[in-house]
Amino acid sequence: MASEPQGGLTEYIQHHLQHLTPHASEGGFWAVHVDSVTVSLVLGAIFCLWFWLKARKATAGVPGKGQAFVEIVLEFVDGQVKDVFHGDRRVLGPLALTVFVWVFLMNAMDLLPVDLLPWVTEKFGIGHFRAVPTADINMTFAMSLTVFILIIFYSFKAKGAGGYMHELFTAPFGKHPLLWLPNFALNLVELASKPVSLAMRLFGNMYAGELVFMLIAGLFSAGAGLAGWALYGAGIIGYTVWGIFHILIISIQAFIFMVLTIVYISMAHDHH
Repeated sequence: MASEPQGGLTEYIQHHLQHLTPHASEGGFWAVHVDSVTVSLVLGAIFCLWFWLKARKATAGVPGKGQAFVEIVLEFVDGQVKDVFHGDRRVLGPLALTVFVWVFLMNAMDLLPVDLLPWVTEKFGIGHFRAVPTADINMTFAMSLTVFILIIFYSFKAKGAGGYMHELFTAPFGKHPLLWLPNFALNLVELASKPVSLAMRLFGNMYAGELVFMLIAGLFSAGAGLAGWALYGAGIIGYTVWGIFHILIISIQAFIFMVLTIVYISMAHDHH
């Protein structure tokens, strides 16, 4: 493996878990994970360009394979939004589509060989580069906090400032003044749990998947002679099997993130 440091599997994994992070000082605060930001922005641009080109070339006749695929994705996402949200879908529909496709593309980076992008960036003098933005908790929390802001925005928009404040202090236990603080505390916990659950669920699954790929990749260079060849073969089989299974995981995680985004915003429109 081209980017594998000396010292065995442990150091190999530790090396691959480090982000491309230019610090002003060692352990500096507010450091930016350049690899996660770069990959996510590139994938977002690819998604926008891809769908824009298909929309521009769309025909009313028999669609080509590319147009048919995009239409299937659009109908699938729109169906999910219709099932959960019964209001104006002009904003929520495109938002759900963006969340689903973008998260799926970021998750799909985990299917690339572990050493591919680090090997490429190493040629340009970059020692650390992680290819899966959703295996970075900073990225998943950034996305979930954006959803959280939308939840707050739509809560005020649908209910008004007075109506939303009234709901925070009177639901779910009732309007008695002695219940105002318990109601408010419970609602704060519920609000805080939404971005935390969104971020941690996606991060945990993708981080675990990334670690499994690294462990399997470590088999490729472990041992020597006949044992080494046996481990190499086991690594190839394991990588293939886990990769096929991981396609299901990355799809489900993108779907869950999209559906929960729709559900949370739909709940913001509901009146207690």
